[in-house]
Amino acid sequence: MSRMIDQIRASKLPSNMMQFAARGALQVPAAENIEILVYLAKHNKVFGELAKMTLAGWDEKSCVAAASDPQTPPEVLEYFISPDNVRPKLLPGLLENPSLHEGLIAKLARSAMRDTIDILLKSSRVRSSHSIIDVLRTNPYLKKEEAAELQRVPKPVETEAQPAAPAVAPAASAPIAPGESTTVDEPTANDSTATDPEHEVAISTYMNEHATEIVAEGEKPFHAIGGVYDLGSEEAEPVAAAQEDAAAAKPAVAPKKPQPPVDGKRLNTVQKINSLDVKGRIQLALKGNKEERSILIRDGTKVVALAVLEAPKLSDGEVEKFASQKNVLESVLRQIPLKRRFMKNYIVVRNLVANPRTPLDLGLGLMKNLLAQDLKNISANKEVSETIRKLALKMYKQKLDAANKK
Repeated sequence: MSRMIDQIRASKLPSNMMQFAARGALQVPAAENIEILVYLAKHNKVFGELAKMTLAGWDEKSCVAAASDPQTPPEVLEYFISPDNVRPKLLPGLLENPSLHEGLIAKLARSAMRDTIDILLKSSRVRSSHSIIDVLRTNPYLKKEEAAELQRVPKPVETEAQPAAPAVAPAASAPIAPGESTTVDEPTANDSTATDPEHEVAISTYMNEHATEIVAEGEKPFHAIGGVYDLGSEEAEPVAAAQEDAAAAKPAVAPKKPQPPVDGKRLNTVQKINSLDVKGRIQLALKGNKEERSILIRDGTKVVALAVLEAPKLSDGEVEKFASQKNVLESVLRQIPLKRRFMKNYIVVRNLVANPRTPLDLGLGLMKNLLAQDLKNISANKEVSETIRKLALKMYKQKLDAANKK
């Protein structure tokens, strides 16, 4: 006899029964009720919000049991460990559950607030995993004394033995991402961090969370939104031949207006990226260098471009540039405000509002955070929409009036 969750996945239940399911009112075991609610919360547009509310108030004892049970489906464990849904009372059992992927714990450790950090530090699994510890040490809410204590945690024996493995030595100057061409490129800054635990955790986490999208993209090749631009000049022209063979990089007939020379290193990097499949480009986006990220952020494949924003080494300066770029997918611009760290950077917020590529609803929502002078500048910016300009002018005048009354 099939379970109720199987009937829901197959869309075999009538609407009234689906509503009962979203309220947790079906006569099924508690564990299956939780599984049903998580499925609806993640996949059902009609009853998803109701299921989320039901889960938020679900019996704590049943949730603790599910979080601790190795037989609990991975989708349920992923839901409970998500930063948006995590409940402190569930964490101790959840963290020790062997069925919970370590990469998901590391993702939580990166953005955890103080109360969650306290629980993480008490977990034997966390303290025995050097890869999670390395990520936790980057958390800005971790106290100095806690970071110093984690620094003293001894590395596992197998980690210390890895450098001695003879097969690793020749790979020092090899291409960075697995699956790419065997053509030897010049060494890049990230070669030395190829085995960085933080990178490996980031890759594992991202691959697991986006497995369905990655499979859907198949063997989709690299295609840069707006073309690939020469790094040698801020006013550079598109390098149309950069995505072809090296022979295509030969100088063309000089135009009336001189163009900056095509950077050989940039072409070399583009050719390397062209040789990678979707998975290879995602790995490079997460552990590559600044130049590689600057190209991959323009990848027409959404799951690759968004991977750049998850890169552990991504700097604020890079995000500031991404926020102002017109040659990126709209989904990239929508993703940036979802990162709390990025929204703490005023330049990022200002650049998003001033970017004509930014979706209107997003720009309007961010405008309230701008200073008067920037509102004035945007009100005169003919590239952005008229709606943005008018609201910017209105808010500028309001702020000016408020300042004059003081």
